[in-house]
Amino acid sequence: MINLFMIFDPISKFSFNWMSLIFFLILIPLNYWLTFSRWSMLWFNILLNFYKNFKLINNLFLNKIFIYINLMSLIFFCNLMNLFPYIFPSPSHMIFSLSMALPLWLSFMIWSYINNLNHMLSHLVPQNTPILLIPLMIYIELISNFIRPLTLMIRLTANIITGHLLMFLLNKLNFSMILLIILINLMMILLEISISFIQALVFSMLTFMYSKEIE
Repeated sequence: MINLFMIFDPISKFSFNWMSLIFFLILIPLNYWLTFSRWSMLWFNILLNFYKNFKLINNLFLNKIFIYINLMSLIFFCNLMNLFPYIFPSPSHMIFSLSMALPLWLSFMIWSYINNLNHMLSHLVPQNTPILLIPLMIYIELISNFIRPLTLMIRLTANIITGHLLMFLLNKLNFSMILLIILINLMMILLEISISFIQALVFSMLTFMYSKEIE
């Protein structure tokens, strides 16, 4: 019996993970090519719009904004490469998303508690909280703060796993419905591309909002 989750197994005889590096050479670095391609211009305009949106939310320095834009680009291209055959779906594993969410969250917390201790402690108790509820509210705020990297990890991982499982199940349908299967798969690929971009955007925006809270 075929295991439903075998597509997420990193141990494979025909694994072309290193071939994904060529994908970055084609799409990302502009200095390898003499002129801008249509894809490069489209991606440049998308990043420019996000840069303007980040500037509207908070007037950060240029290097700080690029951290979140690069984070979004990294997650999006990793998600996009997983749609190709024989490429290991790394974002479907919790260690991938946790390795990005946990260091960022820890750096925000350590910096804020060292430099803005009073500001961080004031967030533990909302305004106009009754005195009897203050201990309970402190525990609730601490728990909600500590689970933030876990929610980022689960949100990204669950959405990627769901899309891959749906495509895997569709490929196991009866071959007499081959035309319908091809049409549904094409629609699923378009849906997966949009989900890849949305999840990368949500991950970077939530990380940006978490960093904004400590200012």
